[in-house]
Amino acid sequence: MMEGWGVGGLGSVEMGKETKRPATYEDLLALPEHMVGQIIDGELIAMPRPASPHAMAHSVLFGELYSGVQRGRSGPGGWWFMTEPELHFGKDVLVPDLAGWRRERMPEVPDAPYFTLAPDWVCEVLSPSTEALDRNRKRAIYAREGVGHVWLVDPAERTLEVFQLRDGRWAERGRYTSEERVRAEPFEVLELELGALWSVKRKSP
Repeated sequence: MMEGWGVGGLGSVEMGKETKRPATYEDLLALPEHMVGQIIDGELIAMPRPASPHAMAHSVLFGELYSGVQRGRSGPGGWWFMTEPELHFGKDVLVPDLAGWRRERMPEVPDAPYFTLAPDWVCEVLSPSTEALDRNRKRAIYAREGVGHVWLVDPAERTLEVFQLRDGRWAERGRYTSEERVRAEPFEVLELELGALWSVKRKSP
């Protein structure tokens, strides 16, 4: 997900005050406006907005999927894409970087502050501070909720990993790097130029 996460229990958000009660949606709503919050296994996790490599990869990928798939530039359309949608799965509240729903499952986008229908596809843009969370706890919830595909985009390593849910487990369907042009599940209709996601210049060693 995003650079600079504050990962910890609800007490870490409340100036170090420890509490054993599970976080609630009211705790999430009470976060400052510049923070994005999630609730995972009763734990409130808050983070600021991402750094530029994350934001660039996120923005470019959304643009490619919106123009090439949702609007049907390279195919018949059939998807809705959202950037940072709030997903409510029971007591868990997740905010993926990107999510997509097939229109056959969600014919219209509901006028609501959050979604309870699991997406068909999600994408997490990794950072060193969030990679373990994205790969493990969040992917486990996506599997539990029946999300069909997960993409993991790593701007530092310049990679795209594609996973498909099979029998409740994640099966790797492709790992692409650097400047490759790829047709990745479930959007094989779109040729994606990975190099466009890494437009931010790398730091000098």
